[in-house]
Amino acid sequence: MTIEAWYIIITGALIAASTAILGSFLVLRKMAMLGDAISHAVLPGIVVAFLLSGERDSTLLLIGAAFSGLLASLLIELLHRKARLQEDASIGVSFTWLFAMGVLLISAYTGQVDLDQECVLYGEIAYVPLDLMAFGNTYLPRPLLVAALLFLIVLLYLLFSFKGLKLMSFNPDFAQSLGIRTQVWHFTFMAMVSLTTVLAFEIVGAILIVALLVVPAATAFLWTRALIPMIVLAVFIGVLSSFGGYGLASVLKGSIAGAMVSVAGLLFFSSLLIKLLTPKKN
Repeated sequence: MTIEAWYIIITGALIAASTAILGSFLVLRKMAMLGDAISHAVLPGIVVAFLLSGERDSTLLLIGAAFSGLLASLLIELLHRKARLQEDASIGVSFTWLFAMGVLLISAYTGQVDLDQECVLYGEIAYVPLDLMAFGNTYLPRPLLVAALLFLIVLLYLLFSFKGLKLMSFNPDFAQSLGIRTQVWHFTFMAMVSLTTVLAFEIVGAILIVALLVVPAATAFLWTRALIPMIVLAVFIGVLSSFGGYGLASVLKGSIAGAMVSVAGLLFFSSLLIKLLTPKKN
């Protein structure tokens, strides 16, 4: 296997591990589609950043995407808490409105340049080895370094926030009665999901990031309700999807991202089938 292949696999594995950790809490809180919402809601932020700067520099676009992702999180919470909409309805209203605003801005103001919703939303993990950064005489892929930094941030966040996230996910009313500021934990979690989605979608694309946020955690949820085993199992499934997906794409000569999602889906449906066919204990 070539070094370029390892760059792709390791980048995918790091992204999968980061999203599996956060995805476990999303699944437990019945907010699995939040990643999909944010990955589309970032579009207007990207377009505004481009219109203000006139450049397609990835750093500026990511800053715009981050602001738009946080705006989506705040809007979802506002509609849910203040307008009393159900959380899934709040997510649906927020991300479709923001995505539509982004499409409108693109069609109205970027007609003369190469900028459309496909080029700003859909990254491609196969291009990871092409985006290199120099470290003396050594060159390493920038997406790999970003993925490693993201995993470290998510891991540190989990270590420092585990108790609050656990109480918020399983029994928010009890947590509130203990004097724990559940709103603070909620917004820090939403901010972390936004950051992860924004950093990852440029590397692996919106479809893969949504799949990695949901499918490994949902698969782990079929096997256990205990939080720590669920997180560990979700991370394992996400990493396995990265390795297996690259192998499948190599055999079929097809899309690497599509293959990774396909492997994750096969693991989910295989687990579901085993659970359905396994006799329940009395």
